[in-house]
Amino acid sequence: MIIIHHIDDLLFELFPSGKKAGNDVEVLTEELIKFYTVGPFKPKVIIKNIIIEVHIEGGLIEKHEGKFKELVNLCEKGNYNVAKERLLKLIEEAPNVSEYHRILGQIYSDQGDQDEAINSLIDALRWDPKNGWAFIMMGNVLAKHKNDIPTAMKYYDKAIEANPGDKIAVNNIGVYLMQQKKIEEAKKYFEKAKILDPNYPNTLYALSLIAETENDLNSAFSYTCEAIKKNKQRDGLYQNSERQLFSIAKKIIESGVGKKIVKEFLSKLEFLGNRDIKLIEDNEIPTAAKLELAENYKRQNHIVRYKLSYPAVEHLQMHELAHLKLMIEARKEKLNQLFVSTQVQKTAFIKGLDLTIKKLNKLGISEQSVSEYCSSLFDGLNLQVYNTPIDLFIEEFLYKEFAELRPYQFISTYALVEESIKATTDKRIVELSPRDVLSKSKIYNIVIALQFRDLFGIDMISRFKAKPSELKQALEFYDEYKDYKDDRKSGEEYELVLHWAEDLKLDQNFDLVDEEAHRNKFSNLDSILESIEKDPFDLETKDVFKEMEMENFQDSQEEVGTNMAVVMYMVDALEYFQEMAFEEINKTAYEIAMLGSQGISPDKKGYKLNSIAGRKFTGFHLLAYYYVSWKLAKPVMVSQLNLPYDKEYDMALSLFNAKKK
Repeated sequence: MIIIHHIDDLLFELFPSGKKAGNDVEVLTEELIKFYTVGPFKPKVIIKNIIIEVHIEGGLIEKHEGKFKELVNLCEKGNYNVAKERLLKLIEEAPNVSEYHRILGQIYSDQGDQDEAINSLIDALRWDPKNGWAFIMMGNVLAKHKNDIPTAMKYYDKAIEANPGDKIAVNNIGVYLMQQKKIEEAKKYFEKAKILDPNYPNTLYALSLIAETENDLNSAFSYTCEAIKKNKQRDGLYQNSERQLFSIAKKIIESGVGKKIVKEFLSKLEFLGNRDIKLIEDNEIPTAAKLELAENYKRQNHIVRYKLSYPAVEHLQMHELAHLKLMIEARKEKLNQLFVSTQVQKTAFIKGLDLTIKKLNKLGISEQSVSEYCSSLFDGLNLQVYNTPIDLFIEEFLYKEFAELRPYQFISTYALVEESIKATTDKRIVELSPRDVLSKSKIYNIVIALQFRDLFGIDMISRFKAKPSELKQALEFYDEYKDYKDDRKSGEEYELVLHWAEDLKLDQNFDLVDEEAHRNKFSNLDSILESIEKDPFDLETKDVFKEMEMENFQDSQEEVGTNMAVVMYMVDALEYFQEMAFEEINKTAYEIAMLGSQGISPDKKGYKLNSIAGRKFTGFHLLAYYYVSWKLAKPVMVSQLNLPYDKEYDMALSLFNAKKK
């Protein structure tokens, strides 16, 4: 066998006689010959520049694999004395086996005899100058027990030289140094390990711990995310990484950096949209946060309402502001669309819930509660239909453009996914909810969870307990989104809103309409309605322009001879009732009926309703509400009202439906 040594400082450490003689090569050679002589066999030592070759002749006893495995098992069980006794016999029979000496060195170290451990490890390296683990152990002993960090580092570097591609060995050196609180030295080896394998989760996790000690929390968060993403097993490292991610995120949130991010982004959008934006805490809103467009509320400013009770609320604020950003961009291209739904669409949806309604009635739940529940199903599902595809683009944008916001995004989205899991898997909810609605809601929620997994590495998808068909549909939606995300053009997000709704047969619950056309079409109509409310018969004002406006509007209708005041009041009624629960519409219908039993005079003013507080009605206005409320709540009984407004209602419904397109 041939053993090759490099003539360097380490070789003189292994064979100290030459070192004592001033690194004398001849003295070194004599020591090599003496050490490698086994029985009658003397080695031949050849010096070639900076290399020494030791040629050993004769038949040395080969390694005893079976016995070696047995003693390794003894060491793992802590039976060091028995293992050491057997090792000494093996070394006596085969002193050339480097691993025998390394294991013996480990036993001595674990038993507290560090000097003998060093002697055994030196022997291991003498017999195999490339025994990387022996180098590492020597470094460990010197670092921990001799506090000789400079020399330990030399051995660690030699371990890397011996096995330059061994990421595990390099990483373990870093771990050991970190345990000894040698952070700066440990970081050097973790960075080397990362170069060897950028995807090794152990190294990424260690770097996150190093970054945390350096108070570089953003880097710590990033490294931990990567460690989770690259870890394919739910092992102890994965669990530690997950805990680390939450811990770092909470520390960053406590710093308050999110408020600055929100403020700067809000100011930018105010400039881009040429309109002020207000943030308002509102714990009464049905969702975590909502955007109120100024145009929809006839205000001078947009409002973002949010629930302060939700964690990392700054992410919710940024999310809604990003919604506005997409709208501003689409408006500039004249591509923005509005998502609108009507009472008629809600009525059709609720009619499909017959089985659920009967089930709830049997449980003794009040009609009002059932009505509110059905209405909330419609509204909630519509929110998912509209928001889910758009939210994907928003979250991708926030993740890429606001790295410092990621901890907020992580905590906030995690809470929302947890909430959606409960909403679709809770035993009681599952028992009471319509299966079809629950299934489609789950699909939309899984899509969000898929993106959360890709962004932060934490996979919560299995917790939805989805059917294969549901998971397949969610994956198809997510794949379609990924086809769009890298080169999305303004307004294309609405294509996904419609595509996915069509695939799930939910497109009958809403309409997407061009915003500019929609608002322009009804700007005149709104002014007409306002003037009619003030003066239904136009007796007080004879403005020539107003007369021309009304004349043009009436000329555009096919119906002739209808009461236009009633038509417009009916449009008003349809808009008022469209978001109202059935029970509330019923209540109003019966209240007007009771009032009607005493007679309603068309030309009288000042009628009041308890169910519609704060408003006064003219006779025609009240009759219009009378007809519409019964048409929506009790359509089969409308004919019994004896109100001759069938044509007016048809025209009003046509106008109402046109208004949403």
